[in-house]
Amino acid sequence: MVTNSLCNMKEKKSSIVRQSWSQLLLVIGIILVGNFISSFLFTRVDLTNEKRYTLSAETRELLKNVDDIVYFRVFLEGEFPAGFKRLKRETKELLDEFRAYNKNIAYEFINPSASENQQERNATYQLLVQQGLQPTNLQVKTKSGLEQQVIFPGALASYRNNEIAIELLDAQMNIPPEAVLNNSIENLEFKFASAIHKITRLKKPSIAFIEGQGELDDQETFDLTKTLNENYHVERIRIQGSLNALVNRTLIDSVNQKWEIIPKYAAIIIAKPDSMFSGKDRFIIDQYLMYGGKILWFLDPVLASMDSISGSENTVAIEKKLDIQSQLFTYGVRLNNDLIMDLSAASIPIRTGQVGNQPQIEFFPWYYFPIVTPTTKHPIGKNLNAIKTQFVSSIDTLTTKNVKKTVLLSTSPYSRTEQVPALISLSILREQPDPRQYTTPPQVIAVLLEGNFLSDFRNRIPPEIMNDKGIGFKENSVSTAMLVVSDGDLIINQFQQGKPLPLGYDQYTRETFGNKDFVLNAINYLTEGPGLISIRSREMKLRLLDKAKVNESKMMWQFFNVLAPVLIVILTGLLLIYLRKRKYAL
Repeated sequence: MVTNSLCNMKEKKSSIVRQSWSQLLLVIGIILVGNFISSFLFTRVDLTNEKRYTLSAETRELLKNVDDIVYFRVFLEGEFPAGFKRLKRETKELLDEFRAYNKNIAYEFINPSASENQQERNATYQLLVQQGLQPTNLQVKTKSGLEQQVIFPGALASYRNNEIAIELLDAQMNIPPEAVLNNSIENLEFKFASAIHKITRLKKPSIAFIEGQGELDDQETFDLTKTLNENYHVERIRIQGSLNALVNRTLIDSVNQKWEIIPKYAAIIIAKPDSMFSGKDRFIIDQYLMYGGKILWFLDPVLASMDSISGSENTVAIEKKLDIQSQLFTYGVRLNNDLIMDLSAASIPIRTGQVGNQPQIEFFPWYYFPIVTPTTKHPIGKNLNAIKTQFVSSIDTLTTKNVKKTVLLSTSPYSRTEQVPALISLSILREQPDPRQYTTPPQVIAVLLEGNFLSDFRNRIPPEIMNDKGIGFKENSVSTAMLVVSDGDLIINQFQQGKPLPLGYDQYTRETFGNKDFVLNAINYLTEGPGLISIRSREMKLRLLDKAKVNESKMMWQFFNVLAPVLIVILTGLLLIYLRKRKYAL
């Protein structure tokens, strides 16, 4: 009996051992098979409410076509405040996500201030500035107190022989630091995806500034042109009545005189003309639009200038005769002959006196220079810094079939309009404005139009064009788009000692406005389509703690965080002791 019992126990023990080994081998086999299958299949689960860790379809498609190493050097290494640490973490997670889709994505994080030698650090800083990155000064707490720290919240992307700079921190005026940081994180995917797209594409689109009607010259648009040249072929052209100036024509049927007509440029920019277009030139612009060309209009319907006030305190604003308003009316917008005054305005320097040989300069808000904060959710204007305007007019949108209008910029609710002719005088700076006079609803100053436009020349082709062969007149456009802005000065860069300054930088207040980013986003949207730039519409909710409640219950939560883990461990231990005694007690 004893022998049989021992044998049974041995067999049972042996069976348990075999079963355990079988289970272990089965688990190992499942893991190996799972790893093998996962090497061919790729999937991730994003449990966040706004899907912040899910790449857009446009980004995934872009990454799929990257056929060589794209190397990112990110300058976010070092001791930073919590906000910049979060920016670093989000950047790293995004690049890891990129690399999960394509192994050609590589990166490293670099501390530009790592060297203890001051000269070496300064040389590094200067090199990064030359490569297109802008420094930011921070106050960092150390053991010895507060110290100034220079950081470069940006990255450099390299692909073969090409390199491009990426600014990771978006500057936004009058926005809380937490919101600025959150907006910057929202735009990370767009910035990195856009950089990959620009640096890997084989051919740059062509765009052109139109000349011949007193438009802004190459010095007034120097910084914008310089920036555009990084990603586009930029030309300056005169139409001079030649259809070939804006389109390419190919005769495809000599018998029936059929021509293939395609736009020569992805977009054209008409920047603050001061004289009338000829009928033939307006017709050529119209047909360029009909065949799919994109147009950016920066127009001043009213003639007003600070130069006129420099000699005296007064000037008169009058209507500017451009003969282009009727054409825009056909397309779906009307530029009004008025000037907008806004309490949210840029400041201008005014000489108020003199002490010895030194003039006394003070800054006063000049209500004819509205500061416009974009509130649109459209990717062209979303999360942009405030935009500075000068002598801007209002725009009305009209009901036009098959054309969608999107308001991109509008003034604050504290504005008013003045019909021209109107007297402009510096004397208003001596008086406090009456808020009751600035109650006009926000005035539209920039509109995006998309769809199929009607030609302004249907049934009335100019006589001088009637005899031209191969004009290929088109009454209805293919799907295309245009941007209309009622301020030609929006794209002018200032000058200091004869040298052009960055677009959007105000040398008097030393503030940088979002003018350049707005124009670049618009050109990107018009020439590249809504694909990549639509990523900027994604939104990450900023979930901030209620600081008032935190201060009220700060002590309670500190005690809770310290004592709760200790109590949980003690209670768990007592519970285990009780269960053990109950199980094994005689």
